[in-house]
Formats: sequence, structure tokens, C-alpha cells
Amino acid sequence: MYFIGIDFGTSGARSCVIDAEGMIVAEDKRDFGTLEDYERAGIWREALWDLVASLPPALRSQLSGIALDGTSGTVLACDEALGPRHPPLLYNDDRAVIEAALIRKTATPGHPAAAVTSGLAKVLWLKKRLGLTGARLYLNQADWLAGLLTEQPGMTDYHNALKMGLDLDALKWSAWVETLADINTLPVPIAPGSRLATVSRPRARYLGVNTRCVVHAGTTDSIAAFLAAGVTHSGDAVTSLGSTLVLKLLSDTRVESVDHGVYSHWFGDRWLAGGASNAGGSVLQQYFDDRTLAALSEKIDPEVASPLDYLPLPKAGERFPVNDPGLFPRLTPRPADDVEFLHGLLESLARIEAKGYGLLAQLGTTRVARVETAGGGAQNRAWSHIRQRLLGVPVTRAAHTEAAYGAALLARDGLALFK
Repeated sequence: MYFIGIDFGTSGARSCVIDAEGMIVAEDKRDFGTLEDYERAGIWREALWDLVASLPPALRSQLSGIALDGTSGTVLACDEALGPRHPPLLYNDDRAVIEAALIRKTATPGHPAAAVTSGLAKVLWLKKRLGLTGARLYLNQADWLAGLLTEQPGMTDYHNALKMGLDLDALKWSAWVETLADINTLPVPIAPGSRLATVSRPRARYLGVNTRCVVHAGTTDSIAAFLAAGVTHSGDAVTSLGSTLVLKLLSDTRVESVDHGVYSHWFGDRWLAGGASNAGGSVLQQYFDDRTLAALSEKIDPEVASPLDYLPLPKAGERFPVNDPGLFPRLTPRPADDVEFLHGLLESLARIEAKGYGLLAQLGTTRVARVETAGGGAQNRAWSHIRQRLLGVPVTRAAHTEAAYGAALLARDGLALFK
């Protein structure tokens, strides 16, 4: 009996297969490369098929569960057969300025759906361009991918639903969402880990998996990384150091602040508070390949503070800890020594992280007590030392750092993960 989780991130997709004891028995990945907007949905679909179909036959035939995670706020407008009617709008797409302003006038104050990058803002933007009959469903990335497996689309998990307007008290679409959008074109919110359906027979034959394999409601990529880390105590946090910098803190209290890009997710009887900065590893990759990054990092003294003060954004626009679409990157002056330059970048990213956790405490969350690290940046020891110095709490690498492992746990344990 095996369970597969598949993580769809910004630059690629990863799969992880575990057994009933949680041991990893197979892992794989597919890089997306440089994509044109119109190519994205097709590449995501092919990556999904390939990651499942390329498993050894013995694993495929004994798959009991599948769960997927996707980038939060990435939205697809689809026809009834799940064919995209417009290129996907990605998590950081900030074109829906007018739509976000309309949501702010209508929504519950502080709701994350009022952000310019929210899923609901993207839905309204797409509806305006496609017309009332231009699409049958508006789905988050994880919803769309799960629908491809079951051929029964139309459901979303509470985590992905938040930025589309989920009422966290009633766990259904907020009343004001219906005044802004036809809720019949939105998926039905259900708890992460819930059973959606089995893999459809045609898909099961195509992929070589058994027809009893259950597809579970998924989650966002950052929450999947949180689940992978296995933390359970209030005050435990997970920072995902991927293309972007994402903070998640398990808290006894719920907080929201649109002005700061802060929101709380459902997590059973507690809350997962945090935010996502546009800063992160993508900025580092603009200057260094992986080999060079590792070599330069070894030469950094992490106990010495860098005097360089950067704002390492890949382009204009920030979401957290300041929500400002017009905020510009600051990546100068650049010293001649690449070690000094990288030191300044890592220190500046760590300052954003420290400011983020400090802001959460100011807003009323449980104070952070320790931080587990997930994502590719978790392997950088110099960065970890710098972060611990600035955060003032223990910073360690999570035992499992890949979101795909968290998605696999969701496929195995379902709702039990949130108790």
C-alpha cells in the first residue's frame, strides 16, 4: 500500500511516494524550464501524467491515495472538460488592480481575497475578459490537477479556497462573494485531505494505476511544506525557502491584515498564520547557478553582519511583510567580491523573514519558538546561521523539506493531519 504526493511549484513539479509507515520509497521531479504563458497548463498536465506513469509498475498497481498541492492563488478558467480558456494567472500576477479595489469595498475587512494577487481578483479579471459564458469553472491549480485525475471537477480545499473568498467561520463562500461572482462557477470548498473520488477508469488505465486509488483534496505548496516538517506545537513555524520566501506559524489565534499580506489558514482547531514574500531564491538564481551559490556560501562568515541592505525582489511588487505592488527591488551597490554580494543578499532575505515573524507577533499570533526550514534553501548552512542570528530562536532543517512529502502524508492520513 503506497501513497503519492505531487507538489507543483513555480519552477517544477516533484513527486514523493511513501509507504504506510511514512518511509519514502520513490521520488522524482520534472523541471518546467522557461515557459510562455500559453504553454503552462499543458506542461503541468504532462508533468502530472509523467510523474505517475513513470513509477515502477509494482508501485502504481498498489497506489492507495494521491494528493496534490499547487501554488496559492494560481487560477485557471476552464470549460466543462477542464480545457483552459485563458492562460493560467500565476500566484504573483498583479494585473487585477480594479477588481481588487472592488473586492475591498465589498469584502469583510482584512480578508486576503481583497489582495491584488488573490484568487478572487483573478476570477473577476478573467470573467470580465471572457464574458459570462466564457468559462464553466474557475479553479485553483491544485483543483484543476485533481480534476484531471478524477474527471469530476468542482471541489477545492479550504487552504486554496481562502484567497477566493472562503468564510473561515462558516467554511463556505462568504456571502459577499456571491455579489461579486457567480458561485456556481467556483468550486465547492471542503476540508484538505477529504476524499474527492477515485481516479477515473480511463485515467487509471492510461496511467497504469488501480481503479481504487483515491484522490484527496489537496492544499497549497507552502502548507504542504509545513505538513512535511511534521511540527505540532503552537509557536512552531516553517519557513519555505524556495523561489519565494513563505512563513507559516502554528498559532492559537487567528490574524489577518491585507495591508501586510498576512492571513490565517484553517488548521483544525488552530490556525496557520503567515504570509508570502516575492523575495526568495529566484533572486539568487538571477546571479548564481547552484554550484556557484554553494561554493560562495562556504566562504561567508555567518556570525558577522553584512553592511549591505538590499530589497531582493525579482521585479517590482511585494506581498509580505508589506503588501505594496509598486515596491521596487534594491540590489545595489554590488561589491566586486561575489562573496560579499551573496552575503548581503542572504542577510537581506533573513531580515525580511525576521520582520515577518515579528509582524505576526505584533498582530497577535502565538510567538514563534522555533523555525523549521523547508525548500531548496534549507541546505544552505550559512543562510541558516544568519537566519538564526536574526530570528533569535532555534533554526533547523526539517527532517523532510519537500512539499511533495507533505502532500503524500495528506494522501495517507487525510483529515487526521489537522487534529
